[in-house]
Amino acid sequence: MRLSDLSSGARLAAFLATWSLSVLPAGAQEAYDYIIVGGGTAGNALAARLSLGLPSASILLIEAGPAAPEELNINIPGKKGTTLGSKYDWNFTTVAQAGLHNRVLGFNRGKVLGGSSALNLMVYDKAAVAEYDAWEQAGNPGWNWASVSAAMIKSENYTGGPAGSGTDGPVHAVVNRIVPAHQDAFIPAVTGAFSIPENEDSLQGNPIGVMFQPSSIDPTHYNRSYSANAYLPLAAENANLHILTDTTVAKVNLEALNATHQHATGVTLSDGTVFTANREVILSAGTVGTPGLLELSGIGQSAVITAAGVTPVIDLPGVGENLQDHLRVSTVYQLADNYTSFDVFKFNSALAASELNKWLAGEVSLWDYTASGYIFANWPQVVGDDSQLKALSRDAVGASTDVGQLAKLAFLNDTSVPQVEVIFSDGYTGLKGYPASGSALFGKSFFTLIAGLMHPLSRGTIHINPADPHGKPIIDPKYLSNEADVQAMVEATKFCRRIAQAAPLQSVWVSEYEPGVDAVSTDAQWRDYVLNSTLSIFHPIGTAVMLPREDGGVVDPTLRVYGTSNLRVVDASVFPVQISAHIQTAIYGIAERAAEAIITEASSPCKRKRRWMKEA
Repeated sequence: MRLSDLSSGARLAAFLATWSLSVLPAGAQEAYDYIIVGGGTAGNALAARLSLGLPSASILLIEAGPAAPEELNINIPGKKGTTLGSKYDWNFTTVAQAGLHNRVLGFNRGKVLGGSSALNLMVYDKAAVAEYDAWEQAGNPGWNWASVSAAMIKSENYTGGPAGSGTDGPVHAVVNRIVPAHQDAFIPAVTGAFSIPENEDSLQGNPIGVMFQPSSIDPTHYNRSYSANAYLPLAAENANLHILTDTTVAKVNLEALNATHQHATGVTLSDGTVFTANREVILSAGTVGTPGLLELSGIGQSAVITAAGVTPVIDLPGVGENLQDHLRVSTVYQLADNYTSFDVFKFNSALAASELNKWLAGEVSLWDYTASGYIFANWPQVVGDDSQLKALSRDAVGASTDVGQLAKLAFLNDTSVPQVEVIFSDGYTGLKGYPASGSALFGKSFFTLIAGLMHPLSRGTIHINPADPHGKPIIDPKYLSNEADVQAMVEATKFCRRIAQAAPLQSVWVSEYEPGVDAVSTDAQWRDYVLNSTLSIFHPIGTAVMLPREDGGVVDPTLRVYGTSNLRVVDASVFPVQISAHIQTAIYGIAERAAEAIITEASSPCKRKRRWMKEA
């Protein structure tokens, strides 16, 4: 049977069976042209493209977690979220967040081949043109909507998408075929009650509106399409890509090239094994992992590095700084008894098993479900007069000259840029929990409106722990650390209630379960609800930011770490400014652009020689 005849999970499993790399004894050395640290969303894409584009080069991809090609909790769309907190998750947590009543939040990131693309909720969307153009305006020539969009389309295979969608890429996308009956009222409620149009073409740089959004699902078998099962099988016929799973990298090995630059000679694993890199080392360990590896390698803030007992090598104060994330708060509504939501699986195990058998047989199943109803709105569409929010935002930024913060202020005056996302999520996805067995509401169905804040001004840090440098890092996102973000989250959450109360959506539910119209109605109550309920959407970016070095940058527009000749970062940590979209499409785009650059440079010895001569 041909590899192409198999399901994506089976294709990945078949590819993994071809691996020729065995477990190496401690202290053994092996040389590769390119070493990629992190087999996540970006790392797998980059590895596959380098394997195809440089067939004579040897590539080593190292992933800390296991491969899980046949894991149903990853592959079945309706199982989304079940892997959070599992063995496939790093299970990071934040420090107590002062802006959230000192709550400690989970900070989930994928620890599995596929990284967070194996754990995410499969939302497949893109931000506004102006947001990608802001990357270039921040000091990154060539990083704009035109270039990033082309790279994202290269990764895309959107079945049934509008004109301009990618159809030849490895990552599949489709609007979900399961739409709950009560969701039919969502779009009419939004277009009827607010100045928000229906948008059937929201992935072309114009996301404002209410719409059905695709999910990263392979419609052939209706399984999750993620970096491991989408990209890695592309290299199945190539013997030049080796993958090492369940393996942790301790540091990048550096050697002085001259007075100003270090050369990455390879990596050292946690067991002491050394792999040599003939050409480049590329960090794709993600927004949490990449800054930690840089610091463990002596790159970053001298004080942080020294406190951890590591010798400073390159002073880059931006490492681990600039952490940005999307925030969410849920409002939950109990459906009328004539509607059934995805909650049915919580109390009807026989139906859950029957629908699972349908999915396994390749039939249409309720387990196919992922959220598909979305709103992306600017502040005038949400609140009307947004002058107070703008004033609070200016106060929060103050006299700062930070290019990222200034870009966010500029976005407030651009109505093409969304500030709020609302997700129609079938079933209960709130904070206090589905009603307990035996309670009056157990067995009832709910839907949830999730408000997301797209451009919070709060920024945090991720640094290695000086008491345990190789353990879990210290993550301090500083959520809601300014009044602008607090009020923005309040307004976004109030907006969800107004949507629920708009006809015809108001006819499908009987009570607001969370927070409850009687429990929360005053400004003080809304504020308290937000501070007690805000969570992350798990879209962290920016901790190895692509900016000019004088602006706190860690990597240049070629994604090369400042002060090094051959160490790059290719993952979400390089985003200079958060975008109003779930981040997987942009990460794939970054990986595609990085692959093109590396392949071009490797294929042009003169260009490579000129760069080295310039650095020397």
